[in-house]
Amino acid sequence: MTGKRFKQAKSLIQKGKVYPLSEAIALVKKTATSKFDEAIELHVRLGVDTKKSDQQVRGTISFPHSIGKSKKVIAFVEAAKEAEAKEAGADIVGGEELIASLVQSGAIDFDVAIATPSMMPKLAKLAKILGPRGLMPNPKTETVGPNIKKMIEEQKAGKESFKSDVQGNVHQIFGRASLSEDQLTENLNLLIETLKRLKPHSSKGIYFRSSTIASTMGPGIKIEITM
Repeated sequence: MTGKRFKQAKSLIQKGKVYPLSEAIALVKKTATSKFDEAIELHVRLGVDTKKSDQQVRGTISFPHSIGKSKKVIAFVEAAKEAEAKEAGADIVGGEELIASLVQSGAIDFDVAIATPSMMPKLAKLAKILGPRGLMPNPKTETVGPNIKKMIEEQKAGKESFKSDVQGNVHQIFGRASLSEDQLTENLNLLIETLKRLKPHSSKGIYFRSSTIASTMGPGIKIEITM
C-alpha cells in the first residue's frame, strides 16, 4: 500500500478508539485496498510470563472458513508408512535418509513438519534447524502421532498452529479480505475462544493486555477482548 493509500485507510480509524468486533471487522475490510487478497490478522499481547514453561500459550485451530494458505507438508515416517503418507498428500516423505540429507543441506522447503512417535528420537539431529523456525513436530500442535493420514489431511485442509513469542504476543491470520464480514467474524470468534481456553492457570491479572486486527498492508484497529 502506498503512503497515500495508507493515510486514507488510517483516516477511517478513530485514534485511540477501541472498536466492538462487528465494527472492527467492517473497518478492516475497508482498509484492505491492495490489488492482492490481503490477509486479515489478529495481534494480541497476553498477560503471561513466557519465561515460565507453564505460561507458554500454544495451540492449533481449524477455521470454519478458508484463510487461503496452501501448505507444503513434510512427513518423517518409518518405511512402512511412507506410502500412506504420500497417499494422504504429504509433499515430502522419508525417514532416516531424509533426516540425514536435511542435516547436511540445512535446506528448509516446507511449511509444516509431522512425525510418528518412533521418529522423534531421530529428529533430535534436526532440532537446531527446525526448532528456531517453529517447525519441530510437537504433540501440543498435533504434529506428532500414530495417525499419519489424519495429521496430514488436517494440515492440508488448513489446520493452523500458533504460539506466544518471548514477549507473550500471538500473531495469527484468521482470514482474507475476500471473505464476508460474517465469515471473518466466525473465524475471529473461534480464534478468540481458543485463546481463552488456552489461558494458563498460573497466569494472573489481565489476560488480553492489548488486541488489534489489521490487513496485511493496513493500519491496526484496536478491539476489546474480555474473559
